[in-house]
Amino acid sequence: MTSILRNCWGLSRSLPFAMPKYNTTTTSEKTEKAESCPTIRKPSHVDVDCLIDFGHYINQCLPKYIQVQLTAGDELEVLIAPDGIIPTFTFLKDHHNTQFVNLSDITALDVSSRQYNRFELVYNLLSLRYNSRIRVKTYTVYSKLLIGTSEIWDMFGVFFSNHPDLRGILTDYDFEGHPLRKDFPLSGYVEIRYDDEYKRIVIEPLELTQKFRKFELAAPWE
Repeated sequence: MTSILRNCWGLSRSLPFAMPKYNTTTTSEKTEKAESCPTIRKPSHVDVDCLIDFGHYINQCLPKYIQVQLTAGDELEVLIAPDGIIPTFTFLKDHHNTQFVNLSDITALDVSSRQYNRFELVYNLLSLRYNSRIRVKTYTVYSKLLIGTSEIWDMFGVFFSNHPDLRGILTDYDFEGHPLRKDFPLSGYVEIRYDDEYKRIVIEPLELTQKFRKFELAAPWE
């Protein structure tokens, strides 16, 4: 029995074994590694080439209305004339190779440097069949579209004619201005506080002791 144990012990010592690997990286090295490898998904060159070809295809089908087509990352953007929004939307919705039947969102873009056509309307369309998205930019609104128009009117001040119920739904009552315009100040025009004397919310003109303050949020020990 002793000889058997001695032979087993000798065999076990001759077998290869791995030492435990201790992590010797510091917190700063981990932070640098995480910053050097961001989690942003980079667009594939194959997908971008397919989007470019698809943009050329739409441009060939609608040469009268498509003004500019470009790719932003892995999404296609199309700029159309105001009078071509109904034919373009009809084509993107009903054509077999597009089928963008879902309007996921509508928003606006304020380009304050322009003298004319300052605001762009951006329609985000989704094709469930082909799992693709497209952004359509123009300077008018689709006549049958009601979703998102109240938010655009409230935030940007873009007026939609013949709208059945155009009202501000995001800002407070008697709010002046449109917050998402480029010329709207970051601090706003008024401040809201609770008054103990009147036992209610009071809206007063904004008063700042200085125009701009820069806050140093980094801790001194970091």
